[in-house]
Amino acid sequence: MSNRADQGKRADSPEYLQRKAFYDQLITVYGRNPVLEILQDHSLKVFRVHLADSNRGGGIIDDIKRLANQRSIEVCFHSRAELSRISRNSKQDQGAACDIHCPGYKPYQQLLDAQSNGLEKGHMIALDGVTNPQNLGMIIRSVTASPAYGLLLPSKGTAELSPLVIKASAGTLFKGNILRCDSLLKALKDFKQQGYQICTMSSHQSTPMAEFAPQTPIIYVLGNETEGVSPQIAELSDHRIGIPMANGVESLNVAVTAALVAFSL
Repeated sequence: MSNRADQGKRADSPEYLQRKAFYDQLITVYGRNPVLEILQDHSLKVFRVHLADSNRGGGIIDDIKRLANQRSIEVCFHSRAELSRISRNSKQDQGAACDIHCPGYKPYQQLLDAQSNGLEKGHMIALDGVTNPQNLGMIIRSVTASPAYGLLLPSKGTAELSPLVIKASAGTLFKGNILRCDSLLKALKDFKQQGYQICTMSSHQSTPMAEFAPQTPIIYVLGNETEGVSPQIAELSDHRIGIPMANGVESLNVAVTAALVAFSL
C-alpha cells in the first residue's frame, strides 16, 4: 500500500478526526496582558502558551510562565516569525499568545452534521460585514446570554476575535456557540437545505418584529449600519423584519439590534 493511501486512512481514522475536532475548537489570543488575564481565570481551559524566545525575562513574561507552570500548561517558545504566524498579528502580539479550548467554537458544518443525526435546531444570528470590534464583542455577549443557539460568524469581512472583542464580550466569547464559516452566503445556503429560513432586518416593507412568528428555525442576518446586508444575502432572504422607530430615529446600533432580536426568540 502506498504512503499516500496510508495517510488517507490516518486522515479518516477516529483518532485523527477527534484530534482535528479538538484543534478546530481552539481560539488563539495574543498580547501579554490578555494572556496573563486568561491564565488567571481558572474557568478557562488553556491548551498551550506561546512565547517568543526573544522576550526579556521579568515582569509579565515571568508571571505568565509562573501561572502556566502552576496550572501544568505547556509553554512553547518560538522565533518572532513563528509566533507571528500563530498570533496572526505581529504588530500587537507583544511576543505572547495562548490557545484556549472552547467547545462552542467550531465550523458550522459540525452543527449541520449533528442536526442530521437528530440534534434539535435552534434560532441563530449571523453577521454580515460587522467590522467594529466593540460591536462584535457586545453582540457575542448578548447572543451568549440569550435564548438564541449561537452566532454564525464569517472569517472574512468581519472583525477578528481580538483582545478588543474579548474585552467587549466580557469574557463570554469563550462560553457561547460561535459557528465559523469562510463564506456566509454558502453557509446560509447549506442551512436552508437543512430546513432553516433566512431573515434580514430592514426598515422598508418589513414585518414588525413583534408580529413575526416563525414556524421554522430562523437565522437572523444583521449587516453593518452603513450598508446593511449585502445584496446576495438580501436576495437569499425569506423574510424581512423591522423594529418600529419613534421620533424620527432611522436605525439602531447593530449591537443593540442584535440584543433585541436575540432576546425576542
